[in-house]
Order: sequence, then structure tokens, then C-alpha cells
Amino acid sequence: MASTSWRRTAEESAWVVEVEKAARDGDGDPSAEEAARWRRHSIYRVPACIKDLNRRAYQPQVVSLGPFHHGDPNLLPMEEHKRRALLHFLRRVAPRRPLAEFAAAVADAAEQLVGAYQGLADEVAETKEKREAFLEMMVTDGCFLLEVMRTATAAAGWEVSDYADDDPVFSGHGLLYTVPYIRRDMIMIENQLPLLVLDKIVAVESGIQEQNEDFINRLVQRFLSPMAWPPVTGVGLALHPLDILRRSLLFGPAPSPRAPPETATTDDIIRSAEELYEAGIRFRRSPTSSLLDISFHRGVLHLPAIAVDDTTEYMLLNLMAFERLHAGGSAGNDVTAYVFFMDNMIDSPRDVALLAARRIVHNTLGSDKAVARMFSGLSRDVVLEPQSALDDVHREVNAYCRRRWHRWRANLVHTYFRSPWSFMSLAAAVFLLVMTVMQTVYTVLPFYTGGGG
Repeated sequence: MASTSWRRTAEESAWVVEVEKAARDGDGDPSAEEAARWRRHSIYRVPACIKDLNRRAYQPQVVSLGPFHHGDPNLLPMEEHKRRALLHFLRRVAPRRPLAEFAAAVADAAEQLVGAYQGLADEVAETKEKREAFLEMMVTDGCFLLEVMRTATAAAGWEVSDYADDDPVFSGHGLLYTVPYIRRDMIMIENQLPLLVLDKIVAVESGIQEQNEDFINRLVQRFLSPMAWPPVTGVGLALHPLDILRRSLLFGPAPSPRAPPETATTDDIIRSAEELYEAGIRFRRSPTSSLLDISFHRGVLHLPAIAVDDTTEYMLLNLMAFERLHAGGSAGNDVTAYVFFMDNMIDSPRDVALLAARRIVHNTLGSDKAVARMFSGLSRDVVLEPQSALDDVHREVNAYCRRRWHRWRANLVHTYFRSPWSFMSLAAAVFLLVMTVMQTVYTVLPFYTGGGG
């Protein structure tokens, strides 16, 4: 009797009715619908399992861009400057370009913009007020970002000069003390603004509806990475500033797709830089700074130069999070593979010092120990795809180290040449051996030259 009542409860449950209705009402292939939704996403909330390892790396400090951190009490002071930037922008283009034109242009792309943010579509669609608030945020944040980047880069033909000399953001003082924090906040994966917003604003401002993509890509790249070369052009409009940064670090031909090896090998970990050096491997700086420019040939490992400073950890963690979360896109795993590679090679301050001496690591973070600790923490709880961009280099380096002579050489260096005392002991032993041999020769030689007596 009791089981019957439980069964009736289950059949009449609102949850059962709702889910069955949703299953019946679905049109077409549900997997195709889900795939289309995932492909639209490019800006994600970082899961707790990632964020808990280093919360500060994913939290903007001075400015919110987009909806995920909008309204954060710690970021509210910058809202005043966003509004000022919008007003300066509009006064400069008035009266030929009223605000309504910019709002309408952004509204035309609203579905794409909302779809770029993970989990935002249902929330924004709830009420007219939320849709209006979203459009206001996109236009305001877009104009603010353009004003900041144009002020900082003095983009040709787009110079901004109508701010006061003592402006807290858009002045020499602001460029020195405030803009670096804005630049860092722009690389947070949760704090991204689709570059489609900038494309729509620039199209209305210039009256040119096409050919703005390369300009926007270059502007963002110059602001985020002034020394990056070559410029990100001819690839279409990037997704957002973090995507631009990733492309600028991975320029050059992409590695060709590779099939998984027929037999798995357990020796897939690169040894530390010091151990590789002891095995006879030499390090040279690659001709470019692209993270793809890693190769091994005839005992020489070429690595791109990297400057390690206060923002390097935040940058790499957010790039790795983007690669991990952007499953439906083309992010790949090249940055993650590079971080794993460097983490394996840098185990101690001695490894950092060795690479710094070869001008591969430029340390402005502080001590070599701090750099080693940073790389060790970057790959915690991160999974590398089976076919990574550096698999071939892994295999070539490990095959070189497995050769008998190189193993003997490494053991010899590790045992006798790691410290002056070990070397002096070896030298003394060799000297005594030579003296013993010479004494024996001088003792025996007269016997033979004298005819045995």
C-alpha cells in the first residue's frame, strides 16, 4: 500500500511533469542544439575547483568589464570614470553621431553578445529592464575601453586630447598609476568584453561598416602587449582581449595535428634544466618570442624568451583557464602545454639561473626561488591533453637522454662536478692514480732495459 502511494506521488510530481514536457517539446537533435550553444560561449565563470587555487588571479581589482563583476562594491569607483569616458566620447562625435545610433548598432548584435557569456541568456531575457541594462553596460564599457586604449597607445588618427592634465585616469598620471591595473583586469577571463562591441561602436563612429577588424585587433594588442610582434591581423575579429593576448603569444604556423603514439610511454616528463644540461643538452633562445617556437635539434633545445613579472602568473592562469573552458571553440591547448613544459624544466632556483644566463628567462619578479615557485604552482590540478603541441619535443629530448653515453655523462657530471669539493676529490684521485702508474713504470723499466739483471 505504501509503495503504491509513493508511486502515485512520483507520477504526479511537478518535477516529473516538467522534465517530461521539456523532453517532449524539444525539437531536432538535442546534441546539435547543445553544441550550438557551447560554440557561442567564449567568456566563462571560473569553476570553484580552479578558482580556489588562486582566487586573486581571476578577480578584477579596479574595473568591471561585462556582466560577471558588474556591481561589485570594490569596483564601483571606476563607474564614475566610465560615464565620464562615455560623455567625452559622445561630445567628440556629436552632433553627427548621437548615442541612439551606437545603442542601435550594439542592439543589432545583442543575441551574439549575450550568447558569448556562459549562462547569461536566460537571465537577460527575463525582463525589458534587464535587456536595457545589458545594452547600456555594453555601450558604456565599450566606449570606456576605446578611450583608455586610445589614450595609452596614441593610436594614429584617433588621439584623445580633451581630458584635463590632472585627470585620474586619462592623463600621464593615470597612465602611470591606474592604467596598469586596468590592463591587468582586461586579461581576467571573467572580465572580458566581446570585441564585437568595439567593432559596432567604431563602425558607427567612423561611418565605415567594414574593415575595422584589423584596427581593433591591433589596438587591443598594442595596449595589452606593446612589444608583441607581428600584429594580429588577417584572422578576423578576435573574440575578446584575452583571445588577442593568446594569439599574440602563439603567432607563427600552428603545429600540425598529430596522431596519438601507438605505444604509451611512461617517460613523458621533461627533466629539469640542470639535469638536461648535465646530460649534454644545451639551451639557446629561439629567434622569436612565440610560445610555439620550441624545438630540439642535435642536442640543442631552443626556447622562446619570457619576461616574468608581477602579472605573468595572472596572465598564464587566465589563458590556461580559457583553453580549459572553451571546449566548443578553437582555443587548443598550446599555452597549457608550454606551462607544463616549463614547470617540468624549472624545479629549483638553479634551473631559473641556468635559463636566465641563456637569456631565456628574464626575471623581474624578484628571486630565482620566486620564479621557480610560480611555475610549480601554475600547473596544479591541470590536465594536459594526450596530444599536446610539444609531444614531439618531449620524445626527442627524452630519447637523447636515454642514450647510454648521455646517461654516463650525466651520472659523471652529477657525481663529480656538482661541487668544487667533489671535483677536487676526483682530481686528487686521478693525480694519485697517475703518480702510482708512473712510479710503477719507473720501478719496472730498469729491469727490462738492463736485461733482467
